[in-house]
Amino acid sequence: MTKIIGISSYYHDSAVALIDNGEILYASQEERFSRIKHDKNFPIKALQNLLNYNNLTLSQIDKVIFFEKPFLKFERLIETYLDFAPKGILQFLKSMPIWLNEKLFMKKIIVREIKKIDKNFDETKVLFSEHHLSHAASCFYPSPFEKAAILTADGVGEWTTTSIALGNKNKIKILKEIQFPNSLGLLYSAFTYYLGFKVNSGEYKLMGLAPYGEPKYIDIIKTNLIDIKDDGSFRLNQKYFNYATGFTMTNKRFDDLFKKKKRESEAEIEKFHMDIASSIQKVTEEIILKISMFIKKKYNVDNLCLAGGVALNCVANGKIYKEKIFKNIWVQPAAGDA
Repeated sequence: MTKIIGISSYYHDSAVALIDNGEILYASQEERFSRIKHDKNFPIKALQNLLNYNNLTLSQIDKVIFFEKPFLKFERLIETYLDFAPKGILQFLKSMPIWLNEKLFMKKIIVREIKKIDKNFDETKVLFSEHHLSHAASCFYPSPFEKAAILTADGVGEWTTTSIALGNKNKIKILKEIQFPNSLGLLYSAFTYYLGFKVNSGEYKLMGLAPYGEPKYIDIIKTNLIDIKDDGSFRLNQKYFNYATGFTMTNKRFDDLFKKKKRESEAEIEKFHMDIASSIQKVTEEIILKISMFIKKKYNVDNLCLAGGVALNCVANGKIYKEKIFKNIWVQPAAGDA
């Protein structure tokens, strides 16, 4: 019997899960114990509860898997700074000490935290999975399908922001990827930021606001911000965004494009904001539908599994279902990083 613990932490929605011989026995987010919404800290309380609930000790665990590969993420940060240099120098100078002192040595940090529970824990048990492979596994393996296409989309993992994979029995093969800085998740988060909501937690507010508006700005978005191809692949115009090199999601050009400054979080929500929300929601749905139709045409599979933060957009998921592109759809309930 192989017992595996999965861990997500240090970004947002820290969580743990326990798999015993392929069966999920336990999963919980740290926020349920710490009472800190979207808690990003190491999920020490959730891990302790996992062990207590299942009457286990860490010595009985075969492997501990972290949800992404820090060295690949560091590579992306370095290459991004080089590509955009000298722009982004302030962000570079601020982030490098954190990486060099902490994040590059993630294994050491994880082991240190786990040893708070068991000082004799064997650190060779800690392994790392690529971010979008983690997402793909999280939706395909719990699904009822022996074979399925897998679509993952989020802000960014190490490099990947969108991936298409095929799952067959106990194997997953990544077939196509879209990479940073082109990201549907970051595009949606940029509009979340512009509307005055908190990135990585307020996206559901944008989705909820969308039905109250009219999609008046679709043409502006598609003409200036994103180039969408027939297969759903896309490229973002970085002239309007700041997330690759700065401390904000959008810049002044973005404000000028829509002839209105970013909404402050406490400011009144106007019809304009509803129309903006409606517009980016429609664009997101168009991209998701195009990718889904491409998958069906290219790989001719009956089943689709969805994960990644963008898969939390239940309205877009509903559009795939209504279009009957696939016979069956399975969405990971905790589709984000939890």
